[in-house]
Amino acid sequence: MLEKLFKKLNFDAPDPRFELLETEKGVPNERREAKAKKRSAFWCKGRAKTGEGRRNDQGSERLSFSLQKNERLFRALFSSDINTDIIFRRFETGFGEEALVIFMNGMADTASVSDFIIRPLMDAAEGEADETRILECAVQIGEAEESCETAAIEAAILEGRTALFLNGRRRALLLETRGFEKRSVTTAENERIVRGPQEGFTESIRTNVTLVRRIVKTRDLIASYRDAGGENGTKLALLYRKSIVNPALLSEIEGRLARIETAIVSSSGVIEQLIEDSPRSPLPQTLATERPDRVASFLMNGSAALIAEGSPFALIMPATAAALLNSPEDVYMRRPLGTLMRIVRYIGVFISLILPGYFVAVALYHQGLLSTEVLSTLIKSREMVFEPLPFEMILLLFVFQLIREAGMRVPGSVGQAIGVIGGLILGQAAVSANLASTVILIIVALSGLGNLCIPDYSTQIAASYFRFGFVIAAWLGGLLALTGAFIIFTAYMANLKSFGVPFLSPTAPKTFTKRPAILRGAIGRGVRMDDWLNTEAEAEERANEVGKRGSGGLRRKKA
Repeated sequence: MLEKLFKKLNFDAPDPRFELLETEKGVPNERREAKAKKRSAFWCKGRAKTGEGRRNDQGSERLSFSLQKNERLFRALFSSDINTDIIFRRFETGFGEEALVIFMNGMADTASVSDFIIRPLMDAAEGEADETRILECAVQIGEAEESCETAAIEAAILEGRTALFLNGRRRALLLETRGFEKRSVTTAENERIVRGPQEGFTESIRTNVTLVRRIVKTRDLIASYRDAGGENGTKLALLYRKSIVNPALLSEIEGRLARIETAIVSSSGVIEQLIEDSPRSPLPQTLATERPDRVASFLMNGSAALIAEGSPFALIMPATAAALLNSPEDVYMRRPLGTLMRIVRYIGVFISLILPGYFVAVALYHQGLLSTEVLSTLIKSREMVFEPLPFEMILLLFVFQLIREAGMRVPGSVGQAIGVIGGLILGQAAVSANLASTVILIIVALSGLGNLCIPDYSTQIAASYFRFGFVIAAWLGGLLALTGAFIIFTAYMANLKSFGVPFLSPTAPKTFTKRPAILRGAIGRGVRMDDWLNTEAEAEERANEVGKRGSGGLRRKKA
């Protein structure tokens, strides 16, 4: 009977998900690595066909030798008869040949096009013109490349670059002239700290990559630009340190990015849902941050980061529960202060999750655990309240979420007023109208304060999701049901993975790391990578330790 039940529940079924921790030395499974390389090769082949990897319904046609035919082709592609943003400028160069520049008004810097492309070409000395001589003697643009594919040229024009065509040439020069307006670098709005850098990401992908490079000044920092997979042509930048990142992790990320097929990718939040292991999970499997210093710290430990054009948030992969609950300020403060901040934060998270359900269970089923004074106070506070206690708790938790959501969606000055009105006036009115008791209000307020201690916004919402589940479990079965629900919640987190890394690493499963799980460890002089990522540097260090242990080096040191 039990065997049939286990078979029906798939207890003995193998886990088909991507697993990064195949061995402690970071050697991935050969079969899975071969599949990842095959997906990556297929993706790179598709990019080679379309230049920048952007899908084109009309195919990737080659250019013509005739300047007039090329102009007609791109006028048709961009619908220039009704699209007035696309600019076609024909002129005669100093070489005595006709030329054409195409750029998007507003995306390209018009002054750069006029001063560094058109004017130098018109003033150039007579002679035979080719692409090499134009780049060496005429065009005064630092970044340039050649292309003969219409799809690549079209994508470059849409990005803000300028395409230069010469009559009788079957190639176009793609010149860097991007100059669209963008938001300046300001402080991080959602991750403010007292000590530490105050710069935050913007919506410009190049600005964001530059902010990271200003902190990580290493030659092995790779920024791989690619298409996001949507039809709107959004660009992505995948950042990692080539010398230490796990190749299996990198192949898995590239494979998941290659499988993205959607109509529009407008933000990193869309990409997060398309590449994570469990899209239906309330808990996030990537760490979204708007702080360049936080991205830099994870890159130095072997993680990878994804930055999307038009989004001020970077996605750090993989993410663990400890990464979601820790704040950058823990490191910027001295060790005793950072440790105290972490302890308070973890206690706040535990109170936020368990306190409402625990109070409901004790008040309904285990009144003997309460002293006579507390029990009499609880009974007196609920004398005129007509709702059942569990329903009252759920109602007030919902009202708290409603006030919080309303305070976030309205302008900043009004949002603070809504918080005060909801917390003071509405709560006092509810008590006076016998809709809620003062004890329940205190419990909900403590739970809300504990929830706000979580640094990550997505994790805050997920904690609210599980808090309701714990209250319902306590309502149905008291402390026994609450304990069972907490065990299921812990088992669920232990089963959750983020790009092959268990969500509860390094606690479950326990790894070789000596860093404390909650307490903030000392800042050492050497660099110790996170061993649950199985980085190249960590695998080499582990092999050296094994070699020393085998040769008796460690034993002699102890003696």
